[in-house]
Amino acid sequence: MTTSIAGRLRRLWLDVHLWIGVGLLVAVVPLSVSGSLLVWHDSLDRALHAERYAVSGVDATLPVTTYEAAARAAFGPRAALTQVRLPQEPGDPVVAVGRLKGPPGPGGRPRSLNAWIDPPTGKVLATGDPQAGFTAVMHRLHGTLLIPDIGRKVVGWLGWTMFVSCATGLWLWWPRNGAILKALRWRRGASTLFNLHHVIGFWICLPLAVLSLTGVYIAFPQTSRALFGIESPPPPRGGRFAPPLDRTALTLEQAAASALAANPGARLVSVSLPTRGKDPAWRVQVARPGVKAPAVVQVLDATGAVKRDRAGGGGAKDTLSPLMRRIHDGGDMGLVWQSVIFAGGVAPAVLSLTGLVMWLRRRSRRKAMARRPEEAPAPAV
Repeated sequence: MTTSIAGRLRRLWLDVHLWIGVGLLVAVVPLSVSGSLLVWHDSLDRALHAERYAVSGVDATLPVTTYEAAARAAFGPRAALTQVRLPQEPGDPVVAVGRLKGPPGPGGRPRSLNAWIDPPTGKVLATGDPQAGFTAVMHRLHGTLLIPDIGRKVVGWLGWTMFVSCATGLWLWWPRNGAILKALRWRRGASTLFNLHHVIGFWICLPLAVLSLTGVYIAFPQTSRALFGIESPPPPRGGRFAPPLDRTALTLEQAAASALAANPGARLVSVSLPTRGKDPAWRVQVARPGVKAPAVVQVLDATGAVKRDRAGGGGAKDTLSPLMRRIHDGGDMGLVWQSVIFAGGVAPAVLSLTGLVMWLRRRSRRKAMARRPEEAPAPAV
């Protein structure tokens, strides 16, 4: 590659890198910072809502109907019970989910009311809107930038631009003389901001590229599955936000018993009430011995028969989508990767701000240089 072509390419990538950083500063900062905070979602939620987790013990030995009755009493006429989730980790409460009556929220999504219940006693610890807390707002900010309807797609395209920024940044960082070890040193230039930008940019480049691409996968799930030849799951019965049945033929206890009878030795994880539509069915999650992921069992409300187990159903199982989610969120990935994700969220904000200051300084210097010929005194005659 000739020097002139390399120079033009470098100028092109510098312009692309610059305008991504400066032009998307307002969007990148809240997106990246919210992602960093969500790595510690559970800890934040416990700190901000301690009353929800003030359990008296770790054993959920009461019948599931006890938790159901406590939730229905707490909801009263305000909400219809839709799900009961048993504790997944020691110290977790039982969580009952209700669907608030009245108009839906943004995007037609139903509004919810949760009840957090003490596992050993069945006492309701707290009730509240799960979408009103700080961590819930951070989830919406990170997933949609709080933009109605098209926010998820906007975030997906921002993921692509972040990946391009990583690629162009690596190109610009790469030393022209091939002295990589020297390039790893702190001092690449006279400015502290310049050196900070280059050091942080290099060390976070690869993790940030991974987080950007996994974010794109999550933002465009149907396109991503099609690209990898994965069959999309069937749409929910009765529609995405189908309301629960006003009255069910089975009780919650009967539906749970049918699912457990079909899975000997399994432990109950959650029970979701059937929704309106053809052949309404209960969705019961059970944890099987030696299997990490819970299995979803459908129990027909009309007959109590087990329809099919989604974990072992026909077709290829989608293992890629959960993996992408785990890599992006850091769930069950250990403290090291969670710390990398946290740094990967903070870094774009630092890089955008340092890049903006460097750009403003460069503009100021160019303007100053352009004024010098005009300000120079006329030669004496």
